[in-house]
Amino acid sequence: MTTWVLLRGLARESRHWGRFAGLLQQAVPEGDRVIAIDLPGNGTRFRERSPASVAGIAAAARLQLAKEAAASPPYLLVALSLGGMVAVQWALQEPSALRACILINSSMRGLSPTWQRLRPAALLQLLATLAGRTPVARERRIVRLTSNGAPDAALAAAWADYAAACPVARGNMLRQLLAAARFRAPQAPPAVPLLLLASQRDRLASVECSRAMARAWSAPLREHPEAGHDLALDDPAWIVAQALAWFRSLPS
Repeated sequence: MTTWVLLRGLARESRHWGRFAGLLQQAVPEGDRVIAIDLPGNGTRFRERSPASVAGIAAAARLQLAKEAAASPPYLLVALSLGGMVAVQWALQEPSALRACILINSSMRGLSPTWQRLRPAALLQLLATLAGRTPVARERRIVRLTSNGAPDAALAAAWADYAAACPVARGNMLRQLLAAARFRAPQAPPAVPLLLLASQRDRLASVECSRAMARAWSAPLREHPEAGHDLALDDPAWIVAQALAWFRSLPS
């Protein structure tokens, strides 16, 4: 049996997976579990200080998962954006505990230039979210940046409720940005099976980042032609289909 562990990205929490977590739980083999955890500074851990390094974030995530009574290895990490960097670091620190990693719209310093990892226009929009706008206005901006779906006022309002209940401190957001900017790809690929999923129309991080990882690590890459950065929001069923087809092909 495998525990599928979901890791979100910058200033996002487990509730931002939306329908994806439930769809994945319905699709995984009988006996497997799907668990979404929050990184330090986000969600239920919003009162904690975010480490300013991916290694620190990964260590905190590993410790949290070890405390989950319902979560036992082997783990399969499904990780989006910054979560993908955390998953790679986790695989470097503790490969024996992992079944595999699925990295969604992630990027690595050393494989891709800064302007591809975080497009300049997207950086300006992210920094604008730190300004004193209302929570709903901030979340609307984030939805527009990360999703290619139709504008969804109800979704932005729900995300604003998450932000009100578990506010991410500006300092924590900046430390997470710093951790992502400083993280460098390992010279050798992680010693676990990897699947890369990417959105061709990602307006936050270029699809070329995932293509660079695929080339460097000889890892399979599946590309979605229409979705935005938050692929789990735009087409969760597509991720589930890709993940399960690949998972079934892995050696037992």
